Amino acid sequence: MKNFFWWCAGADDTILEKCSKSEHIKYAGVGATVFFTGLLASISGGYALFTVFDSALMAVAFGLLWGMVIFNLDRFIVSTIRKEGRFWKELLMVTPRILLALVLAVVISKPLELKIFDKEIQAILKEKQAELAIQHKTLVGKQFAEVDSVKSEIAGIRAEIEAKMQERNKLYELVAAEADGTGGTGKVGKGPIYEEKKRQYDKVDEELKMLQASAGDRIKLKEQRIAELMKQYDKTVSEGQESFSNYDGLMARIDALDKLPWLPVFFITLLFICLETAPIFTKLITNKGPYDDILKGVEHERTTQEMQRVAERQKQYDVRLAVAEAKFASRQEFEIEAKREEEKLKSDAHLDAVRESAAVWKHRKLADINRSPNTASEILNDGEENGYYKW
Repeated sequence: MKNFFWWCAGADDTILEKCSKSEHIKYAGVGATVFFTGLLASISGGYALFTVFDSALMAVAFGLLWGMVIFNLDRFIVSTIRKEGRFWKELLMVTPRILLALVLAVVISKPLELKIFDKEIQAILKEKQAELAIQHKTLVGKQFAEVDSVKSEIAGIRAEIEAKMQERNKLYELVAAEADGTGGTGKVGKGPIYEEKKRQYDKVDEELKMLQASAGDRIKLKEQRIAELMKQYDKTVSEGQESFSNYDGLMARIDALDKLPWLPVFFITLLFICLETAPIFTKLITNKGPYDDILKGVEHERTTQEMQRVAERQKQYDVRLAVAEAKFASRQEFEIEAKREEEKLKSDAHLDAVRESAAVWKHRKLADINRSPNTASEILNDGEENGYYKW
């Protein structure tokens, strides 16, 4: 377990083995803080995903992944802090990492706050659901009022038909009584009074038939309207039930959490900020110990060795470069010397050719002179005219 916590702290176990027991305990404590911070992040992330997807398998998988991410970040932050005995300089160096830790702390704390204040959040959610139910009931009531209004119109049409039917039946009784002498004038037979009452009866009967014919179409339209309203009512009811059942997700819970008193929520968030920043501050407030001195010496030695290797490689490169430059200069000098020798040989050959040509010319002219003295004087005169001889 000690070695595992050393690994969590990002410490070099070969160096720690050379240190005192106090150094062992210190770095084991730092590693344990890093480990349990990652474990807490894993639980928090898993619960957050469970509230969204309601799947235990996905929650466990995401929780492990999230915990490993947080653990790796904390381990990296702690392992890169170098103790030099100057607190404010070290604090300034780790300030960006502390800000990152604060962000992670807020992200980690939010799901667990939802779980801690679950009862209060459920109460707020029920109030919200009741408010939505009232709004839904008002909306449904308006639709039902319209249905009742249409039903009232249908009842009015039927009442109108019933009233007209009663009027027709009453006229029929009067006509029948006039015909058999039991009423009206009291005379049996169909006289003028009977005819007048019969005309009234026929008129009302015709109006009743017309009213019944038109009422059928009107009632049919009204019933279709009622069917449409009932269909819309069923849709509204199903949507309302769906909204009630769905108003229990992560965003709804976070919104309900924001409505709680800020002080308890702030203290919970502050607690998680302390837990998340604990690895950094644990490493930051510890005194500089033998491990830091040995680590600094090892890193300095490795840095020096690497610098020496770099310097040696640079020297080798410089030597190869100097050799290459010397070869190039020697080759260039050789080529220049060869060019000079070539030009000299060409010049000597040209001079020899000129001398040979002059000797041939001289021999030819002497031969001409020996053959004829006159020819010799002409040659000499010709030479003077052409500038060959300068006396």
